[in-house]
Amino acid sequence: MNVQVYIIVIIVCILFSAYFSATETAFMSYSHIKMKTLADDGNKKAKRVLALSDKFDNILSTILIGNNIVNILATSFSTLLFIHWLGNSNGPTISTVVMTITVLIFGEITPKSIAKERPESFAMFTAPIIGFLSLIFFPLNWFFGLFKKLFRKIFKKKEEETGTTEDELITFVEEAEEDGKIGEDESELIRSAIEFDDIEAIEIFTPRVDVAAIPDNSTEDEIAKVFSETGYSRLPVYKGTIDNIIGILHLKDFYSRVYKKGKNFKSVMKQPVFVMPSIKVSDLLELFQKSKSHIAIISDEFGGTEGIVTMEDILEELVGEIWDEHDDVVEDISEKDGVVTALGTASIEDVYDKFGIELKDEEVESSMVGGFIIDKLGKIPNEGDKFTFDNVEVTVTKTEYRRIIEAEFRLLTPPDEEQEK
Repeated sequence: MNVQVYIIVIIVCILFSAYFSATETAFMSYSHIKMKTLADDGNKKAKRVLALSDKFDNILSTILIGNNIVNILATSFSTLLFIHWLGNSNGPTISTVVMTITVLIFGEITPKSIAKERPESFAMFTAPIIGFLSLIFFPLNWFFGLFKKLFRKIFKKKEEETGTTEDELITFVEEAEEDGKIGEDESELIRSAIEFDDIEAIEIFTPRVDVAAIPDNSTEDEIAKVFSETGYSRLPVYKGTIDNIIGILHLKDFYSRVYKKGKNFKSVMKQPVFVMPSIKVSDLLELFQKSKSHIAIISDEFGGTEGIVTMEDILEELVGEIWDEHDDVVEDISEKDGVVTALGTASIEDVYDKFGIELKDEEVESSMVGGFIIDKLGKIPNEGDKFTFDNVEVTVTKTEYRRIIEAEFRLLTPPDEEQEK
């Protein structure tokens, strides 16, 4: 027997085994976004990889068939070689041990580790070769394809959503931030944009008790005083009560056409835009664009005024708080020594996020701290009132005219410690 030929055949088979293992890892772990970007930039190899990935079942079958063929050949030739060297009694056993270790190290672990480091590059390198091999193995791929269709009919699977979900997109963004490819501010902006469509107007509105509005019988001096004290550029105008808003008065119109030219301010009011609390902010933004408005009145189920929502409120959901020269900078949520302090108008979900706790929709009926506390206490709270919810002690620290101004939150038992107990 020609020992050198056997050794060469075994080495070639192990190299092919390494190739198939690396190819499998590359095609299963490359970034589709990166590859698509390369393809859009005119990279032909990237386009070929994407085309092959569209028929991934064929590629996977080709890899598995090829890998099994070369591993069986390598094992067979190795057995013959070791029988020649050690005889029939010890040869097969020693051959099995040696080939198992060799294939594991050089045919599986090492090539897969290398391909995992640069999956896009290796996938583009191997695409022409694996594409050619898939044509050679076409009859076998077709045969195994029939088996797959048969198993699909036997084990019917529920239809799953295709495409990339919002959670997956957020995960991509978090990974990019961890890798240092984007900054924290960019990451936050992208996450806000992804979650933007899920936000409802009621989550970002200004409640009616905080709305600065003027009655329709106000004098010019009274209106000028409200504009001056609030620093707002637009004021709702109501007739009788704030539940009956009849218009929106713009600061520019008031001074240029009413204060200077003596016109009645009712003649320069804009028609108010009324929306329901459940309207999505993405739809509201589109409504603002069409109506050329910057403010909308949120109506409750009885037709009264629940509050207002502005263009600035929407923008703040994307870029964070926007402070101007008239605003006193106040943090809705602050943390010190493990105690989270939140305003009554702050988001209760954001508060619990500070403790790593995700609130379920069925657990809370209000999106704001104030409403949450009133709901859980079942009464109008007083300063010092306490209760516990989800291992968090909630204490009302400041109230004013039956309103919750501020509350403190303390984590009683960290989730990890509770699980250990």
